[in-house]
Amino acid sequence: MRRFLKAAVVAVLGFGVVSAAEAQTYPYRDITAAVVWGAGGGTDTINRMIMAEMEKHLPVSINVINQTGGVAGSNGMVYVMNQPDDGYTLVGLSESNVTAAVQGGWDQKFSYWHPFIVGGSPDLISVPANSPHKTLQDLIEAAKAAPGSIPAAASGSGSIHHLNLLAIENGTGATFKFVPYKGSAPGQEAAVAGEVAVVVTSLAEQQALIDGGLLRPLATLTPEPAKVGSIDIPSAFSVYDGLDKYLPLKQAIGFAVHASASDDVKAALTEAFDKAMASDTVADWAKTNHYDISGQSGAEASAVFAKLESTFAWTLWDLGAASVDPATLGIEKP
Repeated sequence: MRRFLKAAVVAVLGFGVVSAAEAQTYPYRDITAAVVWGAGGGTDTINRMIMAEMEKHLPVSINVINQTGGVAGSNGMVYVMNQPDDGYTLVGLSESNVTAAVQGGWDQKFSYWHPFIVGGSPDLISVPANSPHKTLQDLIEAAKAAPGSIPAAASGSGSIHHLNLLAIENGTGATFKFVPYKGSAPGQEAAVAGEVAVVVTSLAEQQALIDGGLLRPLATLTPEPAKVGSIDIPSAFSVYDGLDKYLPLKQAIGFAVHASASDDVKAALTEAFDKAMASDTVADWAKTNHYDISGQSGAEASAVFAKLESTFAWTLWDLGAASVDPATLGIEKP
């Protein structure tokens, strides 16, 4: 009888251990996604959209917060880096974060992350609606006539928008007064308020302000022109031949988990991400908001970010806008 009772107790305890283990299968509690850029910008908007879709395929909620500041979004990345690598704290990021290391924001290569790419939108160079500059040529000639006198917002230092502003300067010979902001939305608001005379952010981010007659787009910073409503936006490439040496630099917006997270965590996130990306909701959202969809994750997304890191880091170094030599970080030249 004692043997029978002992066996029964062991069986019950064993069942309890298995049940507890099953109950702890990732994810068993809510997830937090910390976006490194400000609320209302492209990275923030995309993360809130994709997390809402991924929630439909997970047994938990995903809460999106903003952890801004630092160099090239370094505050948010450091915040998530200091959380456990258990998959319960994700980082919402973009291609602009690959420059944090060469700007002294942190000492890690981007391979620290296991990324997921939702997509991106082409950059525009725009002015407030009441600006005297009617064309890109008007703006460039004014900047050449008074170097460094025209304030231009382009999100944070080292962001893709900043790099595109630098590329415009180097491709045209103009010089602007760069004014950094904590994200695209604050930079655009500054342009509308008259704090700056130029803003470089994405088409998706500017669309509502263009539709509302608050911003006047002068050119896309890609070879392809664009259209917002009845407004045709020419390509800067059609005006300045030298831009192809520096442009285009394109967005890759999404999120990441620690590369050291377990395979189970990565698999669960990938499954939810793939299902979300395949939804009509995401496709319709992307079309409405002028985004090109990617849907890359894992090794494929890591390869994209490695190329961006190489291109962006060495571009900044060659333009004299980096404080840390990419070679010392092990970042190979493109």
